[in-house]
Amino acid sequence: MPQSGQVSRRHALASAAALVSGTSLFLADSKKAAAMQDEKHPWIDAHSHIWTTDLAKYPLRDNQAVDVLAPRSFTDDELMAIAQSEGVGRVVLIQHHPYHGFDNSYLIDTWKKHPDRFRIVAQIDDNKDNVASLMKQMLKTGVTGYRIGPREDQPKWLATNGMQQMWKTAAETRQSMCCLINADNLPELDAMCQKFPDTPVVIDHFARIGENGKIRDEDVNLLCKLAKYKTIRIKISAYYAFGKKTPPHHEMIPMIKRLCETYGPDRLMWASDCPYQISGLNTYASSISLIRDDIDFVTPEERRMLLRTTAESTFFYV
Repeated sequence: MPQSGQVSRRHALASAAALVSGTSLFLADSKKAAAMQDEKHPWIDAHSHIWTTDLAKYPLRDNQAVDVLAPRSFTDDELMAIAQSEGVGRVVLIQHHPYHGFDNSYLIDTWKKHPDRFRIVAQIDDNKDNVASLMKQMLKTGVTGYRIGPREDQPKWLATNGMQQMWKTAAETRQSMCCLINADNLPELDAMCQKFPDTPVVIDHFARIGENGKIRDEDVNLLCKLAKYKTIRIKISAYYAFGKKTPPHHEMIPMIKRLCETYGPDRLMWASDCPYQISGLNTYASSISLIRDDIDFVTPEERRMLLRTTAESTFFYV
């Protein structure tokens, strides 16, 4: 008859083996589930806003009332219900300055709930003295980019000491400088890229070319000129705002093709700009289908770059 200590030791070993086996099976099942989920929803939306009516926890900038929100509610759950129906499983969330200013807490809390699903393009006050350390801290909370651009209170948007520190720090952290600009801002962006050639840059929404309904060749030429900087990426997005501003958005195809030829599909990324893309006649489906189904000048692998790979390497690197 074995000693009681031997029984206890044998029992402990058996329990440990079962635990290891169970853990391995759990991890294997989790990986399998993640792979199945990824296969079902492979695409990445590189640009969407979200907000909540919970103003007690997430107050609006300048104490605005809930009535300013349009639509009134657009949470991460509401976004993903639309996105997943079109095969989108991950989203880059963009801080919305008109509603929340420099308070990124709602997006960060959303990332904490689903760190595999979301990344954040935050906003930061470049007048602060500690922007470099703040950027590095925020990298740990899903922030892999910062939205920048001219503001009414700061038209010299690239000239502040804080902005210079942001560009210098971003070259180290790989956090993209995401520029919400017009075509006439491209020359000043050109000069900044010359000064900081290692800083990753993303130009939002085609630099708003076509916002007045006309896609001018001279504006497209300005945008293409910046392709010489290999760290620049372009969001081909927000179709509701450009050209005819209604589906099927086919008038955007010549510019997208030109950008593909100039930058390469590995430097372009599709994005919806929700919830604005889902107003009036415009839909999420019409936005993604332009790239997923309609353009005919890319290979399957190049289409995957536009819908996933570029955004993945740009924003989901941590």
